[in-house]
Amino acid sequence: MTTDTGTAGGRRRTGGIEVRPVAGYIGAEITGVDLAGEFDDTVAAEIRAAVLRWKVVFFRGQRLDHASHVALARRFGEPVVLRRRGGASPPDVPEVETTADRLELGGRFGMDHEEWLRRRRHTLLRGWHCDHGARVDPPAATILRAETVPPYGGDTTWANLAAAYAGLSAPVRAFVDGLRAEHRLGVGYQPRPGDDAYVRHLLGHQIATVHPLVRVHPETGERVLFVNGYYVEQIEGLSRAESTAMLEMLLEQAVRPEYTVRFRWEPGSVAFWDNRATIHLAPGDSAHLGHPRIMHRVMLAGDVPVGVDGTPSEPVTGSEPGRW
Repeated sequence: MTTDTGTAGGRRRTGGIEVRPVAGYIGAEITGVDLAGEFDDTVAAEIRAAVLRWKVVFFRGQRLDHASHVALARRFGEPVVLRRRGGASPPDVPEVETTADRLELGGRFGMDHEEWLRRRRHTLLRGWHCDHGARVDPPAATILRAETVPPYGGDTTWANLAAAYAGLSAPVRAFVDGLRAEHRLGVGYQPRPGDDAYVRHLLGHQIATVHPLVRVHPETGERVLFVNGYYVEQIEGLSRAESTAMLEMLLEQAVRPEYTVRFRWEPGSVAFWDNRATIHLAPGDSAHLGHPRIMHRVMLAGDVPVGVDGTPSEPVTGSEPGRW
């Protein structure tokens, strides 16, 4: 197999594959590899390097099934096995979670899907998140594949949290480097009047962790602005008003358009992202279209985040490292 490391126009070709950046700070499309087939360690290393460099990479026209999806994930880490999944997920492949399960969640608690989304995403920034960010050891990466997508709508958007941190002014970077924040499941959810079954569920299944507001990436050494709209509750040491204003400013910084990339899914598309250095926004523009959107994801086990001062995250309740 020949190797050509040319980088004309930002593209990189190595081991028969081509990595083509698609936005200035985040996102690249990889061609020349069959993810369901055999590929050597050189190709795997090139894919890993692209994920670390571009934070999310995209593949099109892939023919993965559940078994080959899990086999692909094992080339890059240890797949997470969730204790609870919805009825759409394959019962005999515990590493795969089908995201159509999310459509079931509101119904479990007496809401249709539209009300479920409205109560969770009542501000423009609320929907941005990393996967399982309230855990003490959020997944290192996620590999998501599309089975069925609507003919239009349903795009996913990612933001580069390392670029967002680097884009802060020096005084603000120095300030946030030493801060920590509580990430908690269900933050910001607007309860229904009277009894709310979802609130009772949250109280009985709470997960919370104090994470550094800036984490050091364990592979690249980059400083990452570790914020998201779905889990972050409160910056420690600040008043509620100060914390709210600071978090809003940092989230607006994180999702500035220049730090984001938006991906148009097709059947057979695969996205592989670094969950330690990105947040993403699931689509809110396709549920009303009446077209199915069936996606399958496998997550890779992650480590406990560490701050600039070397202090690791601390669990508050509901999770412990390596135990799902």
